[in-house]
Amino acid sequence: MGLAGGGKGTPGVLSGALPLPWRFWLLLLPLVSVPEIEAQTAEDAKPLYIWQTGPWGRCMGSECGPGGSQSRAVWCAHPEGWTTLHTNCEHAARPRNQQGCFRVCDWHKDMYDWQLGAWNRCVPVAMRSGGGGTQRYAAAAAAAAAAGVCTRGEEGLQTREVACVQKADAAPAEDAICEYFEPKPRLEQACLIPCPRDCVVSEFGPWTSCSKTCGTGLQNRIRCVLAPPLFGGAACPNLTEFQTCQPGLCEGEESLYSLRLGPWGPCGVPLPRQARQAPREGDSPDRGKRIREKARERLRLEKGKAKDPETRELLKKKRTKNRQNRPGGKSWDIQMGYRTREVTCVHKSGDTEALSLCSQDSLPVTYQACVVTRDCEVGGWSEWSACSQRCYDPNGPRGQRVRTRRVSQFTVGRDGAACPGLEETEACSPGEEAPPCTVYSWKATGWSECRVDALLSQQDRRRGNQTGLCGGGIQGREVYCVQAGADTPSNLSALRSREALRPVDSDLCLGVPPNTTQLCQIACPVECEVSAWSAWGPCTLEGCQDPTAKKGFKLRKRRITNEPTGGTGNCPHLVEAIPCEEPSCYDWLLVKLEECLPDNDKECGPGTQIPQVQCVNSDGDFVERQLCRDAILPMPAICEVPCPKDCALSPWTSWSLCSNTCSGKNTEGRQMRARSILAYNAGEGGLQCPNASSLQEVRSCNEHPCTVYHWQTGPWGQCIEDASIPTGANGSSAGRARGSEDAACSVGMQTRKVICVRVNVGQVPPKKCPESLRPDTVRPCLLPCRRDCIVTPYSDWSPCPPTCQAGGKSKQQQGRRRLVVQLPANGGQDCPELLSQERECEGPSVCQGYRWKTHKWRRCQLVPWAVRQDSPGVQEACGPGLQARAVSCRKQDGAQADIEECLKLDSPMPDLTQPCQNPCQEDCQLTAWSKFSSCTADCVGVRTRKRLLVGKSKKREQCRVNQLYPLTETQYCPCNKYNAQPVGDWSDCILPEGGRAEGQLGMKVQGDIKECGQGYRYQAMVCYDQDDRLVETSRCNSHGYIEEACIIPCPSDCKLSEWSNWSRCSKSCGSGVKVRSKWLREKPYNGGRPCPKLDHVNQVKRCVCAPRQVYEVVPCLSDCGQYVWLAEPWSVWKVSNVDLKENCGEGVQTRKVRCMLNTIDGPSDQVEDYLCDPEEMSLGARDSRLPCPEDCVLSDWGRWSSCPLPCSGNRTRERSARPLRRPGQDRVCPEARETEACRYNSNCFHYSYNITDWSTCQLSERAVCGVGVKTRMLDCVRSDGKSVDLKLCKELGLERKWQMNASCVVECPVNCQLSDWSLWSECSHSCGLAGKLWRRRTVMQAPQGDGRPCPPQMEQWKPCPVKPCYRWRYSPWSQCSSEGARCGDGLRFRNVTCFVSDGSGREAGSPVDEGLCGDLGQGVDGDRLVVLEEGCTVPCPGECYLTDWTAWSPCQLNCIAGADLGLGAVQVRSRAVVAQEPENLLACPEQEWEARPCTEGQCLEYKWMTGPWRSSSRQVWCQRTDGLNVTGGCPLTTKPMSDRSCDPPCKKPRSICTEAGQCGCEDGYTEVMTSDGVLDQCTVIPVLEIPTAGDSKTDVKTIRAPFDPTLPAGHAPGRAGRTWFLQPFGPDGKLKTWVYGVAAGVFVLLVFIVSMTYLACKKPKKPQRRQMNNRLKPLTLAYDGDADM
Repeated sequence: MGLAGGGKGTPGVLSGALPLPWRFWLLLLPLVSVPEIEAQTAEDAKPLYIWQTGPWGRCMGSECGPGGSQSRAVWCAHPEGWTTLHTNCEHAARPRNQQGCFRVCDWHKDMYDWQLGAWNRCVPVAMRSGGGGTQRYAAAAAAAAAAGVCTRGEEGLQTREVACVQKADAAPAEDAICEYFEPKPRLEQACLIPCPRDCVVSEFGPWTSCSKTCGTGLQNRIRCVLAPPLFGGAACPNLTEFQTCQPGLCEGEESLYSLRLGPWGPCGVPLPRQARQAPREGDSPDRGKRIREKARERLRLEKGKAKDPETRELLKKKRTKNRQNRPGGKSWDIQMGYRTREVTCVHKSGDTEALSLCSQDSLPVTYQACVVTRDCEVGGWSEWSACSQRCYDPNGPRGQRVRTRRVSQFTVGRDGAACPGLEETEACSPGEEAPPCTVYSWKATGWSECRVDALLSQQDRRRGNQTGLCGGGIQGREVYCVQAGADTPSNLSALRSREALRPVDSDLCLGVPPNTTQLCQIACPVECEVSAWSAWGPCTLEGCQDPTAKKGFKLRKRRITNEPTGGTGNCPHLVEAIPCEEPSCYDWLLVKLEECLPDNDKECGPGTQIPQVQCVNSDGDFVERQLCRDAILPMPAICEVPCPKDCALSPWTSWSLCSNTCSGKNTEGRQMRARSILAYNAGEGGLQCPNASSLQEVRSCNEHPCTVYHWQTGPWGQCIEDASIPTGANGSSAGRARGSEDAACSVGMQTRKVICVRVNVGQVPPKKCPESLRPDTVRPCLLPCRRDCIVTPYSDWSPCPPTCQAGGKSKQQQGRRRLVVQLPANGGQDCPELLSQERECEGPSVCQGYRWKTHKWRRCQLVPWAVRQDSPGVQEACGPGLQARAVSCRKQDGAQADIEECLKLDSPMPDLTQPCQNPCQEDCQLTAWSKFSSCTADCVGVRTRKRLLVGKSKKREQCRVNQLYPLTETQYCPCNKYNAQPVGDWSDCILPEGGRAEGQLGMKVQGDIKECGQGYRYQAMVCYDQDDRLVETSRCNSHGYIEEACIIPCPSDCKLSEWSNWSRCSKSCGSGVKVRSKWLREKPYNGGRPCPKLDHVNQVKRCVCAPRQVYEVVPCLSDCGQYVWLAEPWSVWKVSNVDLKENCGEGVQTRKVRCMLNTIDGPSDQVEDYLCDPEEMSLGARDSRLPCPEDCVLSDWGRWSSCPLPCSGNRTRERSARPLRRPGQDRVCPEARETEACRYNSNCFHYSYNITDWSTCQLSERAVCGVGVKTRMLDCVRSDGKSVDLKLCKELGLERKWQMNASCVVECPVNCQLSDWSLWSECSHSCGLAGKLWRRRTVMQAPQGDGRPCPPQMEQWKPCPVKPCYRWRYSPWSQCSSEGARCGDGLRFRNVTCFVSDGSGREAGSPVDEGLCGDLGQGVDGDRLVVLEEGCTVPCPGECYLTDWTAWSPCQLNCIAGADLGLGAVQVRSRAVVAQEPENLLACPEQEWEARPCTEGQCLEYKWMTGPWRSSSRQVWCQRTDGLNVTGGCPLTTKPMSDRSCDPPCKKPRSICTEAGQCGCEDGYTEVMTSDGVLDQCTVIPVLEIPTAGDSKTDVKTIRAPFDPTLPAGHAPGRAGRTWFLQPFGPDGKLKTWVYGVAAGVFVLLVFIVSMTYLACKKPKKPQRRQMNNRLKPLTLAYDGDADM
């Protein structure tokens, strides 16, 4: 072994590990082995090749079934995997490459299926592993047993067999056939082998009484099985314990024998009469013949007497009736027989002795009439019925077919086997040759009109005026079921047939029905928006194209800025006209005046300015100059070029805005312009400066009168068909057939009124307005198609309600209806007024049902005379017997029915036989008791009932003894007193019916639903009689309810104030925001609409920015040019350094600069300065030098030129001024051009577009929700971040690629829509106090957005009328009685009594008259078979027997730590052994128990419980979690110790053995130990008594012994009250550590007290005076603004 192993190791390791001799042998080993290795190499020189195969291919063949073939690849390969030639492998061993197979087709799925076997026993995993698995499993099991603790069990595997078989005969087939359709089911699965569970039994019950009254007997005590042993657990222990007892000595001789009654034997059939009447010895052979002749003669005489035809007919009918009532026929084979039993005498030891030893006057009856038991027998199955599904529908539900069998022999006797099922059904579907099934589908009517008012809140002002509402709305429709492919009614066209199918029952339609409500959209009208008025134009001819026009008008215009709904017809007028004189169509426009040129080519002095003009038309457009040939050309202007010594004036400013737009008596338009003095003239020789009045000029403007005219249009009238326009032959019908609202069928005309209006006056003659601008008064229009009302045909009549006519006289109604599919429009045909019809049902419908009918009892049949001949009374035919009767099956109307129909009923078949008594001659015969006589009133008098003696009993003295056979019974009249009282809770508040209004087409409209107001709630009334028994409420003259008015509060929506006005845009240039707000007036309650939420998605941005306030913020865009700075002319120079001679020097000029609102006519009104851009503000004052005479005078600086882009420091910008007065000699003009460098973001800027985010969705003011518009703003932003005018970016030609507007949707506030309340349900309880009626409703439309939420109450209840609960109940079984014997087989009996209760189950109920349970039929506690007697056994004296079965134990699951293992639940019952004689114990039977699976089990755990120690022992027991003490269930390995003992024993005074097994001392004593740790003595503990609150004595605590919580304080041994012992000494007699700690603490406490005393008595120092800051800090209260604070 070592060498072999070493051969595979490394030589270096081996050489270092082996001794020297082994090294020598290792060196010789290669030499010895070389020949062997060479021989082996030669033998293996030929390589070994093997055949390999691939998987079988698909089964191929021309036909389905076993005739197919399949192939696979076969090749030769080396073991290393590479492929070689086929010749290298043995040809004889080559596998086949083809084989026959079964070709599977789709129709084989119905023929083959997987057959699943049962799962085998769960085997541990260790046993399934190979190689010593059994040994490992045994070792693991041994280890687990040694550990003694099983927590959950062991994992295992279980297997099963799975095979593919034919469905018809279960013949095996290839797995590939079934695998074609379904994968092969798994063959094994994991399982759990649970831990063994021992049998669990209860505690013993009390000892029974002694089995004997004298002598030596036995006492027994019994326990029952609570849980069976499972999974190999310990078996159940004995359930009975015995002990002897001796009540006393017997005075007489003990009875040793008892008469024992045996069981009844089988029911036997008596011998035939011929056999019974066989000739006896001594009888004549002709005796039988004589008897037969006498019988024939008697029959002949009877026939002779009955020759009357009527009598014969009556006899015939009677025989027929008897034959029908007789349970005859083979199926009823009822045979009366008899049975016997044996009576024996037994000794107390159990031995049978002679009957004479049992002294008894009379023996029990040993014979009894009986019925021969017959099992139910049935015939063969009939043929399958036709499939209930008569049509073909591959996707629809399958039908059923039925086959039945008849009963050939009914069950006779209680022990006869019941009949099996008489009917069998299976699913079926007809073949494709069957006609296709009728398909039903959902149809819907047209949508109703879109309604916006349904979405309005309670406070919305638009609820009062709903005209013009638009935006999102809601609409409804009705959904109905129709037969798809039904024939179209002939009165409808093909295009309308799909909408006019006949409605059918909605249950026929499968699938989810279409929605009945949906959101809709009403397009909001776009109001016409116009621009501002343009300036008044020149006086122009009314029509420049018309040469005859002579009127002149000045016009001003405005334009439409959007696309209004319905075109421009509803827009305001766009042109206003003012009559004027001297009109012209073309005129010269002064573009500018050229520079002033002095006359006579001088350098200065008077001159002229040549005007530059352009020809324009009346609209201001440039035209060819030749068109202005008739216009007056502007003249050159006179001007002055100042000489060096002249006064220098600035140029005239532009003319100001005209002060008035027109001129009248009191108004006149004026314009003004001004100039200023730039330099004064020289003292002599120069032109002087003009006076101040000459520095301003005023001229008239807008001299036209204030009479403005315009054309005013009215609304377009109704479109009227124009007969002059021909219509296509089929246009109208086609359009009408389509039924679309937008379809047009013809062309019509519309007209409107046009008048001339003078502004602020009214209508004037049309000649005052320009005729050329007059709007059209007629236009063509499209007439919409007429739309007729479309209704469905009437549905079929609803079925009549099935009633059995049980006293109801009210006529039943049936109805039918039709639906409006399309409402009329545009003058179409109206809908019919009648949409539903009702009629009375033609005939009463009878409920289909069956009932048992019993016939009269036949005569009483006795036991045969041969059996009872040795008994008394055999000389006459009397005594007990049996009688039979016939039972038949009837329909509810009394017609005959097959008996099999009644066998399907819940009620069992009535008894066919019953015991009877044939009275003997000596018996007293009486009639049945009559009914009690009626009482005249409650609580008054008596009532009686009677019976009579019949037959010869009337003459017998013994029968007339009233004490034995009373003929009259008397009882007091019942004293019934009833009282009513309420019971149960009040019901929900229920509104009266009819509180819902419906709109057209069944649409449930929000706000129309009455969900609040006054309703009623109900409380049930219960009626009791004087014995507190529940009776019908009618006895208390009550209808069963107390009714009380109640209020359902109406929901109140969130109420906000109206919106405030919009604030001004937050920015005067570019994009900003504007705000408006609402204040919360009232919070929502009772399920009203909530207040607007924060940050609506895709909606207007709203936020609650302060308590009780809601803001709405929307974007806005301000034109950067709407506010401009306007500077007035400079004032006169104020020279500060005056040169009196020259009138020049340093000075100051000022002017006013105001922020003005810029309009199309120029700056108009002054506004706040903050609205204008401060960077653009002109200077209001300047310091400069007033030029002296002959100095050069320059004009003001012009604007800086623009810096070239992109900005760069190398580039410059410039501004210039022009010389107004030339300089004198030797004087020069200053530089007239100024430049500066372009600096980025200082005087040079880059510009770019900035797009803002999308705004929130904006709706029309008339809309609540729906489609809106969202916008975004485009800003022109300077490079330093400032927003500037958009024209700056436009001038640069920057690209604009963004869409500025987009459509959006605001979620509609849809209120919750509920269905109607359903009908009230059936009562939840058929009787009792807890019955409730329920009705429910469902959510048809869930709330959306800020809609009103659904109410929480989706169901309502009210109490049912209280009905008493009657039920049959068994009485307890009587004692077992052996008739006429001391022991043996006997009978025990019980009765059924009618009980009444309130159904709560808290009380057993009270017995009442049996007639009140008459409607319940047979059955007790759900069991149809009522058993009133059963066999039992009376044990004989000394006999050992088994008790009756205990009740089934509670259902118990297999659990670990409260978790179910999934192994099911089980319950158990048991029988214990009872012994009466000690000598017979060995003959006792074995105890019995049986278990069964159950459901709804519970987890029950077991744990050990311990009592207090008493001396050296305590009680230990096992307890279940429900508090029941048991035996078994608790693991023995964890059982606590019940006894404790010390070694050596504790013999010292006051010593005890502790739980730790060591000697200690009793309470109040401490241990003194020896050096080796042995108790030396117990000494008394010095006691420090510390009284505690509530104790009259002292509490003393010992550190050694904890208080036992299992004992009450009053019963603790050796303790008085609650006493704590402080124990300073340890077991070794030394002071304990805590004593030193207490001493140290006391020392520290003393030092502290001394120190504090010293400080308190020490004289204090004089305090220093310090400055105090008397300033008080303000107290700030934080207030969050909540008004509720």
